[in-house]
Amino acid sequence: MSENALYKHGKVLGHPSGLFVLFFTEMWERFSFYGMRVLLVNFLTMAAISYNPGWEWSVENAGALFGTYAMLLYITPILGGIIADKITGYRLAVVIGAAIMTLGHASMALETELSLYGGLALLILGTGFFKPNITSIISEMYKDMPDKKDGAYTIFYMGVNAGAFFGMMLCGYLAERVGWSWGFGLAGIFMLLGTLQFWLARPIFGTIGDAPSAKGEENNDELMDEVDLEGRNPFTQLDKILIVICSVLGLGYAINDPMSKIAGIDLFSVLEMGGLEGQYVGILFALALFLFLVISRISRYPRIIRDRMIAFIIFAFFTVFFWMSFEQGASSLIIFARDYMQRELVGASATLFNVINALLTVIPLALITWVLFLLFQRTGRKIPQSNFVLIACFLGVWGVVGWMLYRDFNTTAYVVSYDAEKIAVMDEKTNQQKRNEGGELEFEYQPITQAKQAQGISNPVEPQTVIIGEPFKDWQAGAAVNIIAKDNESTTFAFVEGERLTRAQERGRELNRDNGIIDAKITEVKNNWVEVTVSWFSILNSFFIIAFASFFARWWDSKYNPSAACIFGLGRISMASCVGLLAFGSYGL
Repeated sequence: MSENALYKHGKVLGHPSGLFVLFFTEMWERFSFYGMRVLLVNFLTMAAISYNPGWEWSVENAGALFGTYAMLLYITPILGGIIADKITGYRLAVVIGAAIMTLGHASMALETELSLYGGLALLILGTGFFKPNITSIISEMYKDMPDKKDGAYTIFYMGVNAGAFFGMMLCGYLAERVGWSWGFGLAGIFMLLGTLQFWLARPIFGTIGDAPSAKGEENNDELMDEVDLEGRNPFTQLDKILIVICSVLGLGYAINDPMSKIAGIDLFSVLEMGGLEGQYVGILFALALFLFLVISRISRYPRIIRDRMIAFIIFAFFTVFFWMSFEQGASSLIIFARDYMQRELVGASATLFNVINALLTVIPLALITWVLFLLFQRTGRKIPQSNFVLIACFLGVWGVVGWMLYRDFNTTAYVVSYDAEKIAVMDEKTNQQKRNEGGELEFEYQPITQAKQAQGISNPVEPQTVIIGEPFKDWQAGAAVNIIAKDNESTTFAFVEGERLTRAQERGRELNRDNGIIDAKITEVKNNWVEVTVSWFSILNSFFIIAFASFFARWWDSKYNPSAACIFGLGRISMASCVGLLAFGSYGL
């Protein structure tokens, strides 16, 4: 499509309006993807009896499932790209992928074991269709304007991070404050609406992203280039055999790891050797074959191509460590933030956080809403239905943001007293009671639940106090309340009443366990209180990308622009420093 044809629907910030349709499509897809991603491990590992009960999986099992899910997300786009190139075209592939992901999010909102695995499978397949092809539409859109392509991808990437920012913030908030299905469900709703607005905007793209039958000659030229390159280093029969073996063992390991841990089904048990699990023997063997394959193929290339391939492999090798660190943002760092961070703020600290959080949320949302207004000005008559869907999306987001901020600003802190057993802390080695650094005997205090009261208490009883926040209540000192553990740690609590109280009682009977309900009394009413959600810490990555993208773009365009290798190295050094600080801060836990 010519430059004039691209601009016939008007410009938005100097770019074709079609770019911003893709911007919002990607934004809602990332909203849904990261909104679900930040919840998964937290949900799986949350205590089965608590304020917001989960499935109480071990961190190891949840991490194994998430690792396989993340790996497959990077594999299926290869297949989705091939199918779009040869059969469907980019636009239809995006719609197919988005529709499949919508079903995946809906499935996960049901919170059953079958729906969880089915939902993850659908998300993997949908991402395969969606992710590679929406960027391909941009590439095709700007093929006659290469000078504007970098700017287009920068704007598009802002949509990626805006979606991730609001998805993790809002889905995480709803999941932690109201219930997991609300967080998973919100992700699905915006995935559906994002799909609909893209489908309704198809007149604006003309032939861009159509099925390949409409542009066969162009593809033939590219194919001939690939054939010429292939001719210089054809795959041997041994190469093909090694590729099949490595692929089977690699995928087998990815599927077997969670299956062996969660279901006890080990497909690699026959390969056990010297006490090493069979799946590790298999993947090490696959790695050795892969290295042999890579080295043998590179050695057969002409020198110039061989040097480029070696450079590429060096970059790829160190990229692995970047993603190893990055993906912990949805796994180990979630667990760390939940179980080992003090996230409760009272008084002036709570007010300050609420103000900062409001600014952090409202300002970016207002800026993106302004972009929506500009798009509506240019395309309101051409694609009215698509624009109205987008407006509905933004009204929904503004509604959830308003509710979130109003709730946090109207949460009151209550000092609550409850009885606890005073239990001596014993040293397993000496079987003697431990002493602290001051030489005093150590004790731990276990809350006395209603079930423990019925059984009788043998240890000394001492009252304990805790500060708990609750929105929209006007309780007074002396009021009797019920509390329950907030999460996996028994040191944080929440009020439980109504439906949550009934659910905890039923869950206790179902699992034949103590339902964890504790009789307590309000002793003092304080002022503001807020608990920072676990998911809130995940939004900072996207926020800093949005905030500093312009700075780094200007740096790279200036005379002080470092080389690509230098930029790559600076990024890895920065990541290594961050992970090192995390390791230092968590030492001893």
